[in-house]
Amino acid sequence: MSVATYLKKHSEALVKDVGIEAACEITGKSKATLGRYYSDNDEHGDRFMPIDVVAALEGASRFPHVTAALSDLRGITLSYDAEKRNAQSSGVNQDVVALAQRFAVLMSEYNSAIGDGKISINEAKRLLRETLALQQVLLDMKLNLEEEAK
Repeated sequence: MSVATYLKKHSEALVKDVGIEAACEITGKSKATLGRYYSDNDEHGDRFMPIDVVAALEGASRFPHVTAALSDLRGITLSYDAEKRNAQSSGVNQDVVALAQRFAVLMSEYNSAIGDGKISINEAKRLLRETLALQQVLLDMKLNLEEEAK
């Protein structure tokens, strides 16, 4: 699948996630214009959704389809979670505590998973969820440290 086709398929998924009527309202674009953005016809092959349209639609969607596609193309892994598992960070000290807690949960999950000598698919998924939660705490900590360094 070409990059263009890949992006167009995700653009279509984004519009369908929001709903065509709602997408038209949100963006101020017609159904025909939105359709051209994800059409695989040769005459529309060079047409792509403008970034402001993507941002508006992803703000109303359940999942950032185009952003995820762009990340995939660059080999970047995104962690999308509409509700954060940890309380909003209020500083580095709280981040260190949250980091220790998340790491303890990850190690507990690992200990349970490796108990029989192998990690099952479900155990791997739980470990991945905990790893992503740990990654989010580290990101919060990084942002707080950058803020304090100003």
